[in-house]
Amino acid sequence: MVARLREAALVAIAMVAEDERQIVGHVVLSRLAAQVDDRFVRALALAPMAVRLDRQRRGVGTRLLATALERCRVDGAEAIFVLGHPAYYARFGFAAGVTAKITAPFAGPNFMALELMPGSLTGVAGKVVYPAAFDLADLTRGAPAPA
Repeated sequence: MVARLREAALVAIAMVAEDERQIVGHVVLSRLAAQVDDRFVRALALAPMAVRLDRQRRGVGTRLLATALERCRVDGAEAIFVLGHPAYYARFGFAAGVTAKITAPFAGPNFMALELMPGSLTGVAGKVVYPAAFDLADLTRGAPAPA
């Protein structure tokens, strides 16, 4: 997926976590077409994010994501969408309720958003369009089961 996102020039932020000159985690945020009512939203999709198995539950992902989110704020992003585990992403402010009025290929508690600019996703109705680089068939197969 990362190669497809790069080829399509969609990558906005890509970061790695290193330990002893070895990559132990990475996160990519890419531009995402989003609109609420008649207003376009500067949105990003958070995917993929991964931490090497032997480094999980040691704060690597937390530090990596916190740093990436701060960079998103500095760069002027208004909102970030993610398909993931609610218990994990809620710690960073992501919520499924924010996406309730957003038309997207995903729905339910695993499809969440974070408003970096308060009110950026507030409105009557919205829509996000994931680019072909995401290969939604693969994402849907790998999506966590709804709670």
